[in-house]
Amino acid sequence: MERRQLEYFIAIVEHGGFTAAAKALHVAQPSLSRSIGKLEHELGVTLFHRVGRHAVLSTAGEALADRARLVLRDLDALRAAAGAIGDGAAGRVDVAATSSSGLEPVTSVIAELARRHPGVTVSTSSAMSAAEVVAMVLQGRCEVGVCGSAERPSGQGLVTHHLRDEEFLLVVPPGALDVPGPSVSPEVLRGMRFVVTKPATAVRALFDRLAATVGDMTIAAEAGDRGVVLPMVLKGIGAGLMPDGWSDLAVRAGADVYRFDPPERLPQWLVHRGGPVTAATRAFIDTTLGTAQAGQDSMAARSESLRSTQNSLPSGSARTAQPDPSGFR
Repeated sequence: MERRQLEYFIAIVEHGGFTAAAKALHVAQPSLSRSIGKLEHELGVTLFHRVGRHAVLSTAGEALADRARLVLRDLDALRAAAGAIGDGAAGRVDVAATSSSGLEPVTSVIAELARRHPGVTVSTSSAMSAAEVVAMVLQGRCEVGVCGSAERPSGQGLVTHHLRDEEFLLVVPPGALDVPGPSVSPEVLRGMRFVVTKPATAVRALFDRLAATVGDMTIAAEAGDRGVVLPMVLKGIGAGLMPDGWSDLAVRAGADVYRFDPPERLPQWLVHRGGPVTAATRAFIDTTLGTAQAGQDSMAARSESLRSTQNSLPSGSARTAQPDPSGFR
């Protein structure tokens, strides 16, 4: 079995047929067909059923696809580990991320990687849920995943790191709410209309839970693309629930943003397979963990500074910290 055979096999799977795969690989289709025929002979199984001009994965082909991706990832890791000695991290890392995680921390990590490791290229793939992120990593479609999940992600051979607890915010058109301060209680949501994402997302799970407990919360629109939720909110279609990674963007766009009291939070995770990884993947993992630790240290320092300020006030003085002008921290 040769690496090229596995690459051809995966290309046929991902491009949906021999013709499209041959075009993408810049090889002659007869050469591609012969290579797959040889692979099928060596394995003793049929990988594709030829139905007219189409190729449909057989049961054996479906079982081989995930394993072939993992083998190719491991070969890349071995080659990169040898090539990185003395040269620093370089190469490409494929990252699966849910919408909010793709915004933060992935955007900040990519910016930091560009500064520290300019030879590393990050390719991101969008996922609807934490379960989809985990599946993409375990199947070898991506090397690393970042997602929010109430439960610690798990899977055979999966390594999981807790990054932080992202906070969910209420986003409304400017002037839509007449409430004092930067925080609201869930009861404020009663009678409001909302732009929501489709089921299986963390934001939709939060909306469904609040709707069940608060009551009288109406869905005005359901967005398949989470990137259009904020524009819909600004058009006055309804309010939105968004992770804190969207806070700066929402403020710059002109929306009013409120925290919940008590806060609504969701753990955020970094996941990857155990075993050897490429130098680029290791750089992404280390940078992500370092960014998360820096954020925790900064938050602890702000809390300590606030406690020191409060303790230094004269007895009887107001000890309420002034809210951040943006209303997010």
